[in-house]
Amino acid sequence: MNAMWFRADLRVHDNPALYHAVQSGPIVAIYALCEKQWDIHQLSNNKREFIIAQLKQLNADLAKLGIPLLIIKGADFKSLPAKLLGFCHKHCITNVFFNDEYELNERSLTLEVENRAAIKNVALRKYHDQCLIEPGIILNKQGLPYRVFTAFKKEYISQFKTDLRPIYGSPKTHKEQKDITVKSDLTALDGLSYKAFDHEILSVGEEKSHEQLNDFCESGLSHYNQDRDFPSIEGTSYLSAYLAVGILSVRQCYQAAQTERESEGRQTWVSELIWRDFYRHLLFLFPDLSKHKAFQSHTDELPWKHDERLFKAWCEGKTGYPIVDAAMRQLNETGWMHNRLRMVVSMFLTKHLFIDWRKGEEYFMQHLIDADFASNNGGWQWSASTGVDAAPYFRIFSPTRQSERFDQNGDFIRQYLPKLASLDKKSIHSPSSEQAQLLGYALPIVDHKLAVAQTKANFKALTK
Repeated sequence: MNAMWFRADLRVHDNPALYHAVQSGPIVAIYALCEKQWDIHQLSNNKREFIIAQLKQLNADLAKLGIPLLIIKGADFKSLPAKLLGFCHKHCITNVFFNDEYELNERSLTLEVENRAAIKNVALRKYHDQCLIEPGIILNKQGLPYRVFTAFKKEYISQFKTDLRPIYGSPKTHKEQKDITVKSDLTALDGLSYKAFDHEILSVGEEKSHEQLNDFCESGLSHYNQDRDFPSIEGTSYLSAYLAVGILSVRQCYQAAQTERESEGRQTWVSELIWRDFYRHLLFLFPDLSKHKAFQSHTDELPWKHDERLFKAWCEGKTGYPIVDAAMRQLNETGWMHNRLRMVVSMFLTKHLFIDWRKGEEYFMQHLIDADFASNNGGWQWSASTGVDAAPYFRIFSPTRQSERFDQNGDFIRQYLPKLASLDKKSIHSPSSEQAQLLGYALPIVDHKLAVAQTKANFKALTK
């Protein structure tokens, strides 16, 4: 008997571990539900609800293959190895198939399971899944990790011919599968609800993700480079939540993009997929990133502010900067935020309010439906100028200028700040004191020029 251990790969198609497990004989599928670990990782209610809904859909998809899905409930990762091996003993399982993960806690869990499995005579079959090319392969001529994305990307693409992960077809029902007497058991999910926001992206299932991917490639990919920065239009792929949970693989995304004609939009989107992999490779090669450490360690000496009043205003979308406030309200109301706006609000928190990037990173993890540790950490450190290949500390977004460029008519601001809807397309980006008071809108909590000057001085002092 074999077991397929699902982790952040809740899908049937293009699942390396599941594909090989089915090839090897009859299997049962297991998923370890560790709510305490979710708490430790500060997983958002939106993502928890998304995972739960997908597990129910996955159960239905596996049932078509005759594969039962059972939920193993543990407290946290510390309790999980004993639970997994106990399950294997109970069901006479000799092989456990799974896809590798790269975060530090997940890697420690894998190692502990491997150690215990060896004692119990259970063979673990580990596969590479999450990136187009397995982390640790892409190194420079000195055998060291790349620290500049453009160089990494060039080498990454050059190795597609030899190291690109294969794409796996749909698994076929094994002839012995009909003899399995183990039944699906999802009782651990009964009554489990996190009261997440009702969000259209909560339409779970591989079929839904494939539809979204195909629609984007057919109608949005070619002009993605032109549309992706404008939050008032549907210019992004809206696939991030599916990727974060593993309903869709990055390999499927790349494959779908190759079926469309060559365009600048396609090149830009593939570049974004490689950025996602870049952060995963870094997480694998630099474990300290999973310990809340800055990649550029000397930046931990920066005199970050600990002003809860300012942080609360940022969280609630009451900074007095409309584009920042509209973006934060989009996050709070929907559990999702446009990528351009993620850069705007993160740079505002770190460069205008000069609040530690880790506070913002944490807040995003607590609210995003597509919360992904590697991408979230990489994005925040990029904006804070503490990470690898980060934005230079002296390059600081003006939120007003960003608003004027990417929400020219104020359509996005009006959607999430309806009290400003009556303002003209110029005033809406930076209301006067009189307009703000009349409409009941917050006055700016910080002066742009003064804040930028102070931040630059702090970084400059650090580099001396």
